[in-house]
Amino acid sequence: MGHAEMVQPPAPAWYVTFEIRKRGLLSKKERSPRETRMFATEAEAKMFARVKLESGLVVFAGTVNPHLPKRLILSDAVADWIDERTEPSTGEGQES
Repeated sequence: MGHAEMVQPPAPAWYVTFEIRKRGLLSKKERSPRETRMFATEAEAKMFARVKLESGLVVFAGTVNPHLPKRLILSDAVADWIDERTEPSTGEGQES
């Protein structure tokens, strides 16, 4: 057997951004801090987004450029997106 091939993880195709709301009063100019995580697959992004959403955080998600088709999931649509069936990215859509 030969040497082990170096396997690179897939490039991130999805991101999930969640807004962390501070307790107490905020001045009108101060924004809530946000954090973004990157994921190779939509399924991974959905799992992470579900946890953050269930924690009561404001969550946004979308595809990373140049991933196509481009998607942007706004906070009011995240729950529906999480519940969507994630399609495999095979291109042809035919089963063997």
